[in-house]
Amino acid sequence: MNARSFVLTVAALASLAWAAERPVPPPGIAVPAADRQELETGLAQLHQRVEDLRANPLAADVEIYEKAVRWALQYNEFFKPQEIARAKDMLNEGLARAESLARGEAPWNTATGLVVRAYVSKIDRSVQPYGLVVPPSYSPNSPHRWRLDTWFHGRGETLSELNFLYDREHNPGEFTPPDTIVLHLYGRYCNANKFAGEVDLFEALADVKKHYAIDDNRIVVRGFSMGGASTWQFATHYAGLWAAASPGAGFAETPDFLNVFRSEKVPPTWWEQKLWHLYNSTEYAANLYDLPVVAYSGEIDRQKQAADIMAVAMEREHLRLIHIIGPNTGHKYEPHAKLTVARLVDALAARGRDAYPSKLRFTTWTLRYNRMKWLTVDGLEHHWQRARADADITSDHSVDVRTVNVTALTLHMGAGHCPFDPASEVSVTLNGETLSAPSPTSDRSWTAHFANQDGRWRAVGQVDTSTLAKRHGLQGPIDDAFMDSFIMVRPTGAPLDPGSAGWVKSEMSRAIVQWRSQFRGDALVRDDTAITDADIQSSNLILWGDPGSNRVLARIASRLPIHWTADAVIVGGEKFAASSHSPILIFPNPLNPKRYVVLNSGFTFREYDALNNARQVPKLPDWAVVDLTVPPDGRYPGKIAAAGFFDEQWRLSSNSLNANVAPTTAVAQTDPGIRAR
Repeated sequence: MNARSFVLTVAALASLAWAAERPVPPPGIAVPAADRQELETGLAQLHQRVEDLRANPLAADVEIYEKAVRWALQYNEFFKPQEIARAKDMLNEGLARAESLARGEAPWNTATGLVVRAYVSKIDRSVQPYGLVVPPSYSPNSPHRWRLDTWFHGRGETLSELNFLYDREHNPGEFTPPDTIVLHLYGRYCNANKFAGEVDLFEALADVKKHYAIDDNRIVVRGFSMGGASTWQFATHYAGLWAAASPGAGFAETPDFLNVFRSEKVPPTWWEQKLWHLYNSTEYAANLYDLPVVAYSGEIDRQKQAADIMAVAMEREHLRLIHIIGPNTGHKYEPHAKLTVARLVDALAARGRDAYPSKLRFTTWTLRYNRMKWLTVDGLEHHWQRARADADITSDHSVDVRTVNVTALTLHMGAGHCPFDPASEVSVTLNGETLSAPSPTSDRSWTAHFANQDGRWRAVGQVDTSTLAKRHGLQGPIDDAFMDSFIMVRPTGAPLDPGSAGWVKSEMSRAIVQWRSQFRGDALVRDDTAITDADIQSSNLILWGDPGSNRVLARIASRLPIHWTADAVIVGGEKFAASSHSPILIFPNPLNPKRYVVLNSGFTFREYDALNNARQVPKLPDWAVVDLTVPPDGRYPGKIAAAGFFDEQWRLSSNSLNANVAPTTAVAQTDPGIRAR
């Protein structure tokens, strides 16, 4: 087979493989010609108004209506006939808002009731919606700071922006506590608030705080079904931020849920099992020591499994879960149980969060999640192994800290919150070793940094950011690059070997399409010749192609731990033929080590995984080598010939190589470094 025919075969088979999976979202219905013409005319008018208002800080609140209708029309996402009429109403609402802004008015900015808002995301510059329920008691001029409840929605494969906006203008939701603003997250569609869906909470919350006075100590996270899964995730991974959490149904981890709910039979690879530690809430149950939780399930709901397994995980940490169960109830709230849940959560919200408790209990598996209130973990001995950091204030001048698998940490208390004697140094005992830390400053704040150097803890002046090491926001795996600003960099040159060009083009096209489908944004795409110094400073660069075809990749190829020549892909002592293999990896950008580069990959879960939210977790580690002789499918970008994680200094570790591939499977199933455990 010549190179050209191979390229065409790979591309054709890839297309067939994608089509074999049930598409998410599903295809829509036909739009009658007259309706389409009317919608296109209205869209053109609204688009021009949006462009005229581009500099207005509230322009996103108008643009979201234009996006909702445009995407439904452009991407065949009208799913029911009545949605066409809704789209016409959305255009009218957008035009009305545009006219108000042009007059210098924004009545929705102070309105009560159901209010649609939007923000522009740092990740891909897309406009993203959210909904609010603003209580009748709200006044923009009141000195009062408002309780805020976040609500995460359930799975809805037809929950386009159009349908989300309609629901947010007509449905107040499950809970509307008095004197409380309720924030309904879109979460970038239907991903259980993972990855960009996770970032959506914090971007939407930041936007809400621009317009409303929110009490940071009275924020509650809650949701049901897929939203219950999101609640478990935010409760365990960000336990220090909330006053309370109230998950309903959902799932809390991947392996047991898929076995119970889906009878999942697909065996995971060793690296997928490690990567389950990213989102498995059961692995972070210890963090609920510092967060009150009220769980709910219907008695005969299969998704009761989530609270049951979390109760077991919490019990291992000597914590008891309050689990309200609706008798003889399936996948919904039972009315009396719902009242009980509301009463308990309202009481916890009224009490509020203790931002500076005297005792902290914290666990993590990755520096992506590294903070519990006044304690921050800055370094790990080994990613994807459990790390613990417990801290107790023992007197007015001393703290006791115990750690496992931690190499650096920071203790920080904000202005006015430090309980220590301002005239004395603070004594910090770290794993039995007593160290002196600076005294509090005059504003009664306090910060102290510590690092384990040569096996001994020492107080240090600052967190080390000068060396190449895994740190918060720069720790991998590949999917982490898509939780911040990124640019897909398209190759324009001649590849080292033309045999991979078709695969590169196909995978890049797939990544762009899937980003729009699953995370509801248009990926920023630029030619390699157009990347500027400002892009390198501001964004993670997703480099497609090889050192011959991609000019940016050519600049940094010699500084990457995996080397790529015209003949071979070289990983440590292993060589793979460049004519039939391509590397995938994430690494700090040598041109700006505060940002990532990624080679030849979008987010790593694929079409098959979109069919169940518990599968929407990382599928590849820090690096992989793809055998292109096996075409991509709905699970993998080809046959994974080798894969592994970089160590804490972003180096290839001796036990990270794995090229054992069973001939009948698409991936390697064994890991020499794991097998003996």
